[in-house]
Amino acid sequence: MSNIFREVDEELRHERWRKLWQRYGKYVAGAVVALVLGVAAQVGWREYQTSQRLSESVRFSNASEFLASGQAALAAQQFAVLADDAGAGYAALARLREAEALAESGDTVGAVAALDRLAADDGAGEALRELASLLALYHLIDDADPVVIEQRLAPLMRDESPWRSSARELDGLLAIRLGDTARAREIFTALTGDAAVPTAVRGRAAELLAVLGGPAGGDG
Repeated sequence: MSNIFREVDEELRHERWRKLWQRYGKYVAGAVVALVLGVAAQVGWREYQTSQRLSESVRFSNASEFLASGQAALAAQQFAVLADDAGAGYAALARLREAEALAESGDTVGAVAALDRLAADDGAGEALRELASLLALYHLIDDADPVVIEQRLAPLMRDESPWRSSARELDGLLAIRLGDTARAREIFTALTGDAAVPTAVRGRAAELLAVLGGPAGGDG
């Protein structure tokens, strides 16, 4: 009889996770995509718009148009080729867009593989490599082994990482997935109380806390 109750509890826990992720996951992922633009500005992508990069710029633009028109598989192929033979700047951007196109075409495994290639590329800047690792986690967090997710999250949550707030937010979502509400509340409470955390992340953390029953230590 206890096995039956455990199975029911597991189903209810999974359903809560699914609803929370459907409600908040798309906003979290969208926020990270927006951060790509911030990194691009930070590392100075203007230098890659010079005349010697004109051909790469045209190829990148053409692939982007295919993606915008719904031809994700074709766009992924073109971004992949560009990522393999372009200079460091466009190679990294093309790899990010390749992963985006693969995910849009339904090839999540391919998207993660593309992001992992960028994360392992010593020719890309550290911030972009870590961004690739973070984006890969958005594709993995719903179904991958929690141990693997935690291992991937650990380096992104260190204080020196520019993506630490987003990584900690993901850590909180993983706790929800695992049914560890107390840990999730601790994580989101810490995020809402840290002035260094981006406003959007703090806002989502506050909303999740409301769903989870309020800040950690606020019971009673």
